[in-house]
Amino acid sequence: MMGKAPHGARGLDGKRLEAVIAAIDAANARDPDQVIVEGRREPAELVYGRRMTATLARMVANASEHVRIAVRGQHIERWTSPRNSYPKDRAGYLNWRNQLKDFHACRVGEIMGANGYQAADIERVGSLIRKERMKSDPEAQLLEDVACVVFLEYYLGDFSAKTDTEKLRGILAKTWRKMSPLGHAHARKLPLPPSVAALLE
Repeated sequence: MMGKAPHGARGLDGKRLEAVIAAIDAANARDPDQVIVEGRREPAELVYGRRMTATLARMVANASEHVRIAVRGQHIERWTSPRNSYPKDRAGYLNWRNQLKDFHACRVGEIMGANGYQAADIERVGSLIRKERMKSDPEAQLLEDVACVVFLEYYLGDFSAKTDTEKLRGILAKTWRKMSPLGHAHARKLPLPPSVAALLE
């Protein structure tokens, strides 16, 4: 499944895929939030998308175009819907997450449609971004694994610095349970602080 090309994709030399990735990056380059990468300030979501792609390539060499697009675009223009625009309770958080998934899927679908992808391809990528049927769909699970590994590698340090140990323990447990054996194997290769590695174990 992971190496299967989308409908009508053969013989295009990857040009549609490259155009979609470039358009996703152009959208994320407008992120007003900045992060420091190798001494340079860069848009946060642009950096996130690139990290997702690099991690996917490290974990699965022959991922389908569907997965590659979903991985790059799953946070497209995320800053346009901040968490504080929803109630601070659990219900507000879940509503925010679900609305974001639909928004990301719609925006990536618009970009794919503008670059010649068929409706079936757009629907498939949207399903992946919304992580539908994650436990029964290997590609949706792969997307979740990549996101979890990226979180552990690049974002856990800052997150743990502002989170108490008990809450962090619960978040790490939930993260670990969402991952497959492939995700676990790659997470164990990360140079995590001993305290975090102990919590994961």
